[in-house]
Amino acid sequence: MTPVKARKFVHLHPAAKDAYLGASARTKGLDTLDSSPDSSSELPAEPPQVAAREPILTLPSALTAYVLLIAVIHLRVLLPSEFEDWTIAVFGFIPGRYDATPVELFPGGAGAKVWTFVSYSLLHANLTHIVFNVLWLLPFGSALARRFGPFRFFVFMAVTAAAGALAHLLTHEHAVAPMIGASASVSGTMAAAIRFAFVQGSFLSFSRGEADQAAKVPALPLLRALRDRRVLGFLAVWFGVNIIFGAGSLALGTDGAPVAWQAHIGGFFAGLLLFSLFDPVPRTNDAATASSADPSNSIDPPDQA
Repeated sequence: MTPVKARKFVHLHPAAKDAYLGASARTKGLDTLDSSPDSSSELPAEPPQVAAREPILTLPSALTAYVLLIAVIHLRVLLPSEFEDWTIAVFGFIPGRYDATPVELFPGGAGAKVWTFVSYSLLHANLTHIVFNVLWLLPFGSALARRFGPFRFFVFMAVTAAAGALAHLLTHEHAVAPMIGASASVSGTMAAAIRFAFVQGSFLSFSRGEADQAAKVPALPLLRALRDRRVLGFLAVWFGVNIIFGAGSLALGTDGAPVAWQAHIGGFFAGLLLFSLFDPVPRTNDAATASSADPSNSIDPPDQA
């Protein structure tokens, strides 16, 4: 059996004992605090935050819904030809429907005299007709939908469609050929958008900002916009193209049907003149200054639409 060595114990006075224990506790606390920076330095560094990239093209919900509605309605081409012809006769715009002739001569009755002022704009001849209109809607319709919001945007599209139908009625009295297509509404969005498109920070400006902000810059007053040479250049190109199409009786993607360019002009004027009634963005006196200060103001107007 191994003998146990006697241990020596030091007996402290109670006051000295308390002082010794307190100093020991403080020493441990300091050691713990001193070791904290060292332990934190051993933690792995957080990876750098990567900024989220915005999609190249984002469409507002109102415009997306509008395009989808047109696409769904176009599925009528899958139905028998008799039903497709009936759909165009009931929902297409026919000037002869408003003659002093019995309404029974045209499908749809008296109600068609009302709804066809808008419903014709949702019908298209073929996919090329749809694609051509949608391509113009992407820049101008997107900006307008962001600026107006869904309700104002849909009402605006209906009003400009009706204005295009009225212009077609005045210039094609007694005609029995149906008119279909959203071109009048598309023209209206283009006209409305140029009221703010060239203001500094807007979507056609070289110094444009984020999409929602670019669509909500203060618009120019109508008379001041008409003195902007970029707006005048845009108007000259737009009207020139439509006159060429009309005078030459050119057709684009409509199975040989002539382009209803008068309806385009009716929708365009409605969008240009009625823009202020729909615009929710307050006007400021800085809009004109921002337009003149925009570096893109020195760029010549485009030579094509």
